[in-house]
Amino acid sequence: MTHDTLPTRPSPDAGTATKIDHIARRLRELEDKEALRGLLTRGWRALDIKDWDTWSSCWAEDAEFEFGPWGVTRGRAAIREAVIAAEAAYPAMQHHILNMHFVIDGDRATGIGYMWFVAVDDTAEPGRHYDMGGPYEWTFTRTGEGWRMQRQALSVAWTSGADTSSSF
Repeated sequence: MTHDTLPTRPSPDAGTATKIDHIARRLRELEDKEALRGLLTRGWRALDIKDWDTWSSCWAEDAEFEFGPWGVTRGRAAIREAVIAAEAAYPAMQHHILNMHFVIDGDRATGIGYMWFVAVDDTAEPGRHYDMGGPYEWTFTRTGEGWRMQRQALSVAWTSGADTSSSF
């Protein structure tokens, strides 16, 4: 993923139309980046409450999910079923997405971020939990319904506690 840069500002001598066009391009990029943040925040909050319809609506139909321990899962329905099965043993979860960065390229975008996942298998003992962290890499596509995840790669960099269900 390359780092994005803001469009070069027009010279002070540029005409009004050029300046307005420049502002419109910058505004569109900022709106797109905020829409991507919103997509991920909405989706990951849905994971926490096991709202599978909302979560899976964040994915393109032909999406790919690459997760270190599982390999690659293809298709929205298959991704949904794999995650439902993996997270079934945990009645309480928090999915944190940190340090997100996006690069917009028309109707495609790429992104990076970090995961911090906390899962509790017994809410009577919340001090006993399984934690996992690692880097995300995303590819997004703009659809008629807005941005959707086309591909997500998630690597596990560290874990803490016991994954009592051996899901991850």
